[in-house]
Amino acid sequence: MKNGKLIATLEGCIVHCNHCADACLDEDNIKMMVDCIRNDRVCVEVCSALKNILGTSHTNVDGLVKYCEQVCRECADECAKHESQHCKDCAEACRQCAEACKEYLAYKHIL
Repeated sequence: MKNGKLIATLEGCIVHCNHCADACLDEDNIKMMVDCIRNDRVCVEVCSALKNILGTSHTNVDGLVKYCEQVCRECADECAKHESQHCKDCAEACRQCAEACKEYLAYKHIL
């Protein structure tokens, strides 16, 4: 897997998590959405950091990729608990990002 595919997937996850967190603030029972918002925000930060680093000459990013995969899976699990479409969309984007991280690591170890 090339950096470009992972970067594009990270960008999609960032967009969905930002949208989800903002939309959660408009939910009737915002207290029920606190964990979702927090997970979204952490996911945005980790995905953004990885995206920015992948665009540089740094090559030893395996630890951050593994952490990003974990954060994305946790965010997907939390978002999947909610019925709102923005949460469902975010959960799917996070699952795709986690899978892209896993594929990136597998591809690197094949080389």
